Amino acid sequence: MTEHAGRYAPSPSGDLHFGNLRTGLIAWLFARTTDRRFLLRVEDIDTQRSTIDSAHRQIDDLLTLGLTFDGDILYQSDRFPAYQRALDMLTARGLVYECYCSRKDIQDSPRAPHAPAGAYPGTCRDLTEGEREARREALAAEGRTPALRLRADVAEFTIHDRYHGAYTTEVDDFVLRRGGQDPDWAYNLAVVVDDGFQGIDQVVRGEDLLPSTPRQAYLATLLGIELPEYVHVPLVVNEQGQRLAKRDGAVTLREMLLDDPVFKVVEKLAASLGYPGVNTLHKLLEVFDPEDLPREPLVWR
Repeated sequence: MTEHAGRYAPSPSGDLHFGNLRTGLIAWLFARTTDRRFLLRVEDIDTQRSTIDSAHRQIDDLLTLGLTFDGDILYQSDRFPAYQRALDMLTARGLVYECYCSRKDIQDSPRAPHAPAGAYPGTCRDLTEGEREARREALAAEGRTPALRLRADVAEFTIHDRYHGAYTTEVDDFVLRRGGQDPDWAYNLAVVVDDGFQGIDQVVRGEDLLPSTPRQAYLATLLGIELPEYVHVPLVVNEQGQRLAKRDGAVTLREMLLDDPVFKVVEKLAASLGYPGVNTLHKLLEVFDPEDLPREPLVWR
C-alpha cells in the first residue's frame, strides 16, 4: 500500500441519503482501485449545523454499508490551531484583510458584468486604516467581528479534473474566516489545510463543488500544498435537476434498511453506477472501471 490517499468528508448535519452514500462509495472505489489509503474526515466546522450525534450516525451508516477506512477519523473541530497557523502565514505575507460587509451589502454591491453571482466586489480591500477602525468599532458595538478575506492576486485559476478537463473560474477575495457573533472557519481554508495535512492526493466528490475548486487550488499553491487529482462526479438530483435533499424524499440508509437488507442497498447503488446485479462491495471493487461511470446526473424517483 502506498502513502497516497483519497477521502470522504461529509458534513454532520443529518443522516446520509442515497446521493451521499453514492458519492462516498465512488470515492472509496477510486481510492481502493488505485492502491490508496481511504480516509474519513468529519467536516464539522459549521457550529450552527453540525452535531456529534449526526457524525456518529453517519459513521455507523458508512460502516454498515461496508466501507472501510484507514487510520483515525479526523474531526475538523480539532483542527482550529492548524487553520490559525495557515491564516497567520498568509497574514504575514499581506494576503489577508478584514471585511465588514454583510451578505446584503455584498448582494447589493455593483460588480463586473462577467463576475459570477455572489463574487466579492472588493468593497473592503483598499480601505484606509481610519476607515477600517471606524467600521471595526461599529461591528464591535453590535457584538460582531469582521470576516477575514484572502487578498487574491489572480483574477482566475485553472484546475484539471478527470471528467471535466481544464476548468477555469474567477478567483475573488474569498472568506478565510467568517465574521459575526460566532465566527467559524471557512470551508475553503479548512478543506485545503486538511487535505494537505492528510496527504490527500485524490479528491473525489460531487460536481456541485467543482465551481469552488479553482479557489481552493489557488489557496493550496499559496500555502505550498501540492494539488491533488480532482474527480468531480455527477450527483443524484430531483426531477427539477436540483441536488437531492431530504425534502425530496431522499431516502436515508436507515430508512432503506427498514425494507431491504444491506446487500439490496448495495445492489441499488451498484446499479446506479452501471453495474446491475452486483450486490457486494467486494464484487463491485472487482468490476469497477472509472471509464464506465455515468457522466449524467442520476434522477431520483
